[in-house]
Amino acid sequence: MVTFDVDYFRDLETPRLALLAPNLVAAAFPLMKLMPARYILDRAASNGELKAGSHIVETTSGTFGMAVALLAAARGYRLTLVTASTLIDAKYKARLERIGATVIALDDPRGDGNQPGRLERLQEILANEPDGFWTRQYDSPGNWLAYARLAELFIRAMGKVDCLVGCVGTGGSLCGTATFLRTVFPHLTVFAVDTHRSILFGQPVGKRMLRGLGNSVLPKNVRHELVDEIHWVGAYPAYKSAHRLLRQHGLFMGPTSGAAALVAQWIAATLPDAQVAVIMPDEGHRHAETVYSDDWLAALPGWPCKELSEPRTLTTIAPAAETQWTRFLWLRRSLDDVLKTREASDVPPAVGAAENL
Repeated sequence: MVTFDVDYFRDLETPRLALLAPNLVAAAFPLMKLMPARYILDRAASNGELKAGSHIVETTSGTFGMAVALLAAARGYRLTLVTASTLIDAKYKARLERIGATVIALDDPRGDGNQPGRLERLQEILANEPDGFWTRQYDSPGNWLAYARLAELFIRAMGKVDCLVGCVGTGGSLCGTATFLRTVFPHLTVFAVDTHRSILFGQPVGKRMLRGLGNSVLPKNVRHELVDEIHWVGAYPAYKSAHRLLRQHGLFMGPTSGAAALVAQWIAATLPDAQVAVIMPDEGHRHAETVYSDDWLAALPGWPCKELSEPRTLTTIAPAAETQWTRFLWLRRSLDDVLKTREASDVPPAVGAAENL
């Protein structure tokens, strides 16, 4: 069995705090998902849910799987990860398998991540594993509770936090950090970052080019009532933002972090008197041969695209092209309330909103 000191994992899950603007602090993580993965496994082991030699299972599109794989290897658990063929490349799959994980990549003909199929396969595995333990990153309260430490790091670094920006996939990092920060700063404004054709904030499900955020199912850890404003960022502006982070700040981050930084830098410039914090969850190493490859980028239709300096404000929720960045005032409402308002409204779709339907 591989053994690591617990402080080794704490180092990997501790972000570098980078100043992106006079009023903007970024938490740039080596592997953010170690924070909830370790919290969930520690809690399950302490209450007897997770026993020595247990078989852990999870559905994942990337970094949570890597986090659980490292912990499972260190602690002697078997691990099966269920993903989709569109979400994992051969090299990343090989890395997970080298650590000791069994990786099942299901076909994904619609390109939306095939989350229903992944959950069905996961249930089949659990039905045949008496010692199976599902980490339930989408629904476990341990996911969002783990981010109390991140809230504390922001407070220690900034003193006051007026605005929080973060991507939403499972809902853990943004909703957890926001929950703890709001106990100290009730005025906190929360900006959620999603991508087009993710269902999390009311868009119709569809093929998504930008991965690491968004979802085709709705996790319980997504708490809409915490969110003041939602931004949908397409893949192209996220890629360009990631390139700027490396060029201007020496931060080699993935496109999910690029999307978060794009929104946060606009907010910091728009609200110069506000102290803004942004969560950047992924490094760029996994994307070296894609997002950071000129040859790969050159093969994309419409690349290079126009630099976007601000989002287009929508009056009704609608998907857009991968070159677009849009925003919508959520105003701490439930998803049902927003969707009911949309159904009752006679306001036509925003100009250009149907361009990619």
